Amino acid sequence: MSTIEERPQAISAITQDYTKRLMVFGGRASMDLAANISRHLDVDMGEVTLKTFSNGEVYCRYESSIRGADVFLVQSTAANEQAGMTPNDALMELLTMIDAAQGASAHRIIAVMPWYGYARQDKKSAPREPITARIVAKALESVGVDRVLTMDLHAGQVQGFFHVPLDHMTAMPMLTQYVADLQFDEEPVIVSPDAGRVKTARNFARRVGCTWAVMEKERPAQQVAEIGYVVGDVSGKTAVLVDDMIDTAGTLCAAAKTVLEEGAARVIAVATHGVFSGPAYERLAFENSQIERIVVTDTMPLRPGAPDNIQMISAAQTLADSIRRIFTDDSVSEIFAGENQLF
Repeated sequence: MSTIEERPQAISAITQDYTKRLMVFGGRASMDLAANISRHLDVDMGEVTLKTFSNGEVYCRYESSIRGADVFLVQSTAANEQAGMTPNDALMELLTMIDAAQGASAHRIIAVMPWYGYARQDKKSAPREPITARIVAKALESVGVDRVLTMDLHAGQVQGFFHVPLDHMTAMPMLTQYVADLQFDEEPVIVSPDAGRVKTARNFARRVGCTWAVMEKERPAQQVAEIGYVVGDVSGKTAVLVDDMIDTAGTLCAAAKTVLEEGAARVIAVATHGVFSGPAYERLAFENSQIERIVVTDTMPLRPGAPDNIQMISAAQTLADSIRRIFTDDSVSEIFAGENQLF
């Protein structure tokens, strides 16, 4: 009977180095935020050439090798007036950065999109409309993104448009802490500007330790809001209007007017994303809105000319913590004790 000769296991002569590299790059719509994130991670921000040709096309080139690295591309698909970027420019630039990183043999490509543009178009509200939030997801995946990190999506269902992992961060813990630290004589009450944000208002109030209320709102046309009445007691209290974003500020100003008419002593507002498009600045000035303080995070840059009652706090630490955990393959939800999906 023949026997099979056992051969010694071959040992590869190739040097195997499994040391991981983390690299952070910023797009022109979020360069300041990317630099702030890099400081929190204690890494140098990667050098990348980004420019727009005279015909409006964008160009990208990484200035050093990114082969085998985990590449985090920080770019909100938002306008940056100082950089001459529109939301569509920012999206196209992010796509070119992803494609260039894939062609340069990056190990993993993670799109860090604190503001996910087109998220409001998450369903068909009328016949023959596109679901544009899904288009963005398809575009990102088609050019080779491996993972997406975003913050306070307008609608949680946007996560369902992705086949790659999507990590959903929230700025609400830092905003609740900000409100809890305020020293007002009046008792605070958290106010949701519409029924769609009731869950956010309830959880926000639970963290602050106060009551909450909700407003009845109708939207007769796009970017037009009409506030009807308040469900809850705001009389003699500091009304804290909470939303995920402030765009043209029509809803916010109508809500502030209504709660003041209902007897609120003062009004402040907090939101993750300060879009502030169109007439927002003029509407939000204190003499027009009577809103004493409007607090947003730096998920997108403020355009010049913001009124004095708008304040910005940074989400860089939260994003840096999330990036660090993604890089080390640790749990991201532990940052929020599992509550990053509850708001």
